[in-house]
Amino acid sequence: MRDLKKFTSKKIIETMISEPESRREWMLEFFRKSCEHLMREQSYKVWQDGYHAEEVFSNRWIKEKIKYIHENPVKEKIVTEPENYYFSSARNYADLDSALDIEVVFMGWDNHRI
Repeated sequence: MRDLKKFTSKKIIETMISEPESRREWMLEFFRKSCEHLMREQSYKVWQDGYHAEEVFSNRWIKEKIKYIHENPVKEKIVTEPENYYFSSARNYADLDSALDIEVVFMGWDNHRI
């Protein structure tokens, strides 16, 4: 999990710096402020601390987790709709252009608003 967070954090920041994004400065400042409390020197903090593994036990559980992930930028008031967040797989589920190359699961069910 540590390696995944490290890799994806770097890619997210690199992409935000290199790609056109209307909220770039606001988001980079948000990520900068997120690491102010850290003891070690760090420029940006994308992920929360910790890792809380949960057993995958049903399709319903998976759908709930996908919806939870898609709603995070909305809860943080970054966007008003999950599919408006450029770096979200919600765009893939809404059949919109996306920066992410993911495999959409659970087709045939309200993919727009999992």
